[in-house]
Amino acid sequence: MISLAQLCGQLGSDLVPEGGGAVPRRQISGVHISELEDPTPYLEGGELLLTTGIPVSAGAEKTRAYVRRLVQRNVAALGLGLGAGVDEVPEPLAETCAEAGLALLLVPDGTPFMNVSRAYWDLVGKGGQADLAASLGTQTALARAATRPDALASVVKALAQALGGWVVYLPADGGVETLWPDTVSGVVPLLREETARFNMAGTQSAATFQLYGTDVVEYPVLVGRCTAGYLAIGAGRKLGKTDRQIILTVCVLLSLKAQQDQEASGASAMMGAAVAKLVLKGYVDAARALAADLELDGMPGQIRLLVLRGSQPEAGAPGDAAAAVTALREEEPWSGLAAAVRNCRLRYTADGFTYFLLDAGSQPVAGASSGSREAPPEGMSAAISLPLPLEQASTAVAEVVAAARRADDGVLAQVKGGLDARAEAWVAALAGYARADLVQTVRSYLRHRGQWEITARDLNLHRNSLRHRISIAAKLIDADLDDPDVAANLWLALRRTG
Repeated sequence: MISLAQLCGQLGSDLVPEGGGAVPRRQISGVHISELEDPTPYLEGGELLLTTGIPVSAGAEKTRAYVRRLVQRNVAALGLGLGAGVDEVPEPLAETCAEAGLALLLVPDGTPFMNVSRAYWDLVGKGGQADLAASLGTQTALARAATRPDALASVVKALAQALGGWVVYLPADGGVETLWPDTVSGVVPLLREETARFNMAGTQSAATFQLYGTDVVEYPVLVGRCTAGYLAIGAGRKLGKTDRQIILTVCVLLSLKAQQDQEASGASAMMGAAVAKLVLKGYVDAARALAADLELDGMPGQIRLLVLRGSQPEAGAPGDAAAAVTALREEEPWSGLAAAVRNCRLRYTADGFTYFLLDAGSQPVAGASSGSREAPPEGMSAAISLPLPLEQASTAVAEVVAAARRADDGVLAQVKGGLDARAEAWVAALAGYARADLVQTVRSYLRHRGQWEITARDLNLHRNSLRHRISIAAKLIDADLDDPDVAANLWLALRRTG
């Protein structure tokens, strides 16, 4: 077995004895996290029990009773995480642990409990002591379930049946849960709240809590160091070593599936980006042909164009994008927004903006979480169009980009579809100038984003002549052509005139 001294030596300053004393050389059988007042029904003895301090924050008497229960259960040591529940060691806890002979260790603020669990299992693995004594029949059934087309639902059902209880899998991105049996759906809202609380505390290891009087054990499903989801189990009985090994096997299977899904999502995102770029450049027929070749189903007829400015979510992470967008304050809320962003395959990022071609017919998905409505990333804003045909997306994009640029941080603006009222007058003023073709000059200048050399070459003009014409145009319309809002509205008005 692994000793406390070995574990503290492995972790260094991330796990230290309270008061700076010597580390006891007692053996530990595992690492467990719980915020229950009485976690002993889920302990076998010999564990290092980690808590953020919730059970020892209710006064001296309850603290003494808590420590007595742990000692009676032969818990090897108590680890107190500072920062989430308590900022310092409660005096009654330190005194009672010293009197009872229970080792009290501290996990500093900012150190995830996952570090302690990972260090323990690293030591176990190095010593060749990993115990894989789970039932062979159950392991085989789970492996078979993982190969089915409905792998997630099959694995969840197989685990619930093996443990004789219920199981819920919650995607970390707020997507629809997978559960068995269906009758357990009533616990999902509270389960999401508890999961969010543990996630905010930086907990990335097994944890226990109560829901409606039932003790629940929850495990994170990790892909690398990122959390893909959470596996919650209500077994209705004490879990043994074999049960926990089966659960860990399921976590591995779900982790592999999540990794496969992420890889597939990344490839799909690249294909969707190519199609979206064609649409926004006006090549809708080519976009449809490419989508058909790539077997991208469901090109929408009506879309809402969403443009996001600022800190961008990862291209292959639709759940992250949905959370970012729903955190913005909508000028005119759309109930289907989160589902539309989460399911959007036609999207790409360029020049600090992310473009989404959302299905205008999207409806909210029952059971999905629309996000925690926390503050959006700093410097982020967005704009969204009203429903429009796919063929009109290329003419609307400049207007939506301009609206996203104008919007205050944290706001999702809605574009009504109308140009600046002055834009038509600007075009008329340019067209009415008889000494030079200012319409063509300005159109080329805007098309090339104000680049003098390229514009002059396009118009076969000397740069000084071009500068003179642009100066005249700016005076005629009494506006700065380099202003993004002026440029966007004038460009759209010029396109409408042909």
